[in-house]
Amino acid sequence: MIALSRPFTKIFPSIFFRSFHSNLGPIAATRRHRYSNFISAIPDDVSWILPFFAILSKSIGSYQSLATEASPDEEVVPDEFLNEILSDIERSPKFSSEKLCTTYIDKLLKAGNPSAAARFMQSLHDKHIFLSPNAYNLLLVAASEANAIDFLSQIFKDLLVSNKPLSSTSYFNVAKVFTKTDDSVLLKFVREVSELTFPRNATILNRIIHAFAECRQIEKSLIIFDHMKSLKCKPDLITYNTVLGFLGRAGRLDEMLHEFSSMKVANIAPDIISYNTLLNSLQKVGRLDLCLVFFREMGENGLKPDLRTYRALIEGFGQSGNLEEALRLFSEMKQGQICPSIYIYRSLINYSKKMGKVELAMSLSEEMNACLPDLIGPKDFKQKNR
Repeated sequence: MIALSRPFTKIFPSIFFRSFHSNLGPIAATRRHRYSNFISAIPDDVSWILPFFAILSKSIGSYQSLATEASPDEEVVPDEFLNEILSDIERSPKFSSEKLCTTYIDKLLKAGNPSAAARFMQSLHDKHIFLSPNAYNLLLVAASEANAIDFLSQIFKDLLVSNKPLSSTSYFNVAKVFTKTDDSVLLKFVREVSELTFPRNATILNRIIHAFAECRQIEKSLIIFDHMKSLKCKPDLITYNTVLGFLGRAGRLDEMLHEFSSMKVANIAPDIISYNTLLNSLQKVGRLDLCLVFFREMGENGLKPDLRTYRALIEGFGQSGNLEEALRLFSEMKQGQICPSIYIYRSLINYSKKMGKVELAMSLSEEMNACLPDLIGPKDFKQKNR
């Protein structure tokens, strides 16, 4: 039996505990319904019930009765009730049990008791019961806000083992917690995740690398990337494209070019995304000489340029004042039956005006308006990014 202190019982009269006993009927279906209603009915402001949840979680966490001696002035909650929720979860249909667990965890977290939520999750883990993606994300956010590394690691690994879908938010929360940790702690986590998720470990680690880059933790991303080379799951094409992308956006072009070279040494053939990343990054700093080198290399490797390839080159030459080369590439693009985007037209019109070629600008504007319905525009990019 577990004793509750007199101050707690003064807040809750005996009828509160009698309602607990009334929920301990012999019919499982009725009991499950009542307990589900009990948890679901807890209001959002649950600070008042926090002491009870803490006791409940400790009992569930050990699967044992935590018996204490009750003094004459204490009310007592039966141990049977404290283990009843876990039993009901095991017997409930999958959808019902997931909803019950999520509700319970949500209330604990709102009450400011993540440790109780952690114990509850561990209890479910020991019983091979997994939560819904929403519940895991609630826990990840709580762990991230509390900077609780061990807690977050266990939640994330549980989520991976459950084979539930992981959102970008889940990875972002992981990255936020590890930004201030020692590198050895991070690499230990990466190694454990890699071993836990074989054979899909490369996909998981790629998304972790991307999440750190999104948090502007490029050094952490590179540490994970280098560590992958010593693991069973080696960097793949997606890994390299991810690294090329965030190095290029950060303006670290020498490192980007180095990784592009090491990619080929590792016998990983660059694809159109790899080359477009290089072209886009290089044209922004005016390295059109290298842009042409990689553009030719694409053709030699049998890769056909696409809209992004031509946009990078056209904008690069247009900005440098070489409008003639920009127009030649624009013509080549259309001959290759690649539909221009509205952005390329606008760029060419703008470059023409800057160079005093008003008639050319007007001609391009008329051409753009004539084929406007067929041009690639904002709506197309939004749909592609979904």
